[in-house]
Amino acid sequence: MADKSSLAGKYAVVTGSTQGLGEAIARLFVERGVAGLIICGRNVERGMTVAANLNSDTCQVHFVQADLANVEDCRRIIATADEHFGIVHILVNAAGVSDRGTIWDTSPELWDWIMAINVRAPFILIQETIKIMSREKVEGSIVNIGGLSSYTGAARRAHVIAAKAGLVGLTRALAHDLAPHGVTVNCVAPGLIDTARRGPEPSHHAKHETLVGRRGTPEEIAAVVRFLCGPDARYITGQTLHANGGVYMA
Repeated sequence: MADKSSLAGKYAVVTGSTQGLGEAIARLFVERGVAGLIICGRNVERGMTVAANLNSDTCQVHFVQADLANVEDCRRIIATADEHFGIVHILVNAAGVSDRGTIWDTSPELWDWIMAINVRAPFILIQETIKIMSREKVEGSIVNIGGLSSYTGAARRAHVIAAKAGLVGLTRALAHDLAPHGVTVNCVAPGLIDTARRGPEPSHHAKHETLVGRRGTPEEIAAVVRFLCGPDARYITGQTLHANGGVYMA
């Protein structure tokens, strides 16, 4: 039987948590006992709805409208957690943006936007979070959500793949920096997951076949993240865990 209190008493921040993987992670955190949770997104109506659905007598859930391309918005997310809870044990950087385009089509402005949300935002969020973790002397957990294509490559996605690969590098580097502070830093690289997406499905998905004969679910990725944030994963840091049904073996 799954431990329904594995995150009891913890306070968490999950970005990109008003839909898809982020929402599934936020929901599982509440089910596993977190005492407080900050979710964020750009859509106020959707964010308030998710927060209301997750909020309970045992878990305070607060929604923060934020654009992660804005540095001050990133800082405000963590400041909100500090204001409401005074402590943060867990940060999950689940937000990300994708795009398609050849090297000829990608403008410097688009490149910078992709990098800002997929790499710079997690860095700023971690930077602000570790201030609280260090101040409160907690054993913290940070999980970044990467992507399969940063290992396999794909056409027409150089800017996105470069950003996701950068997130893996950031994970490894910060694992070194934050280990002395009692904070683990890991990355989860999902494979083909059944989630709603804007626009057509990327063509490179058709080239991948899972060994298990199906796609994964957001809940399965959430379970991996929950494990990395729980008490049984304190010996794991600087790692990328691949959850992809056997499409790619690291």
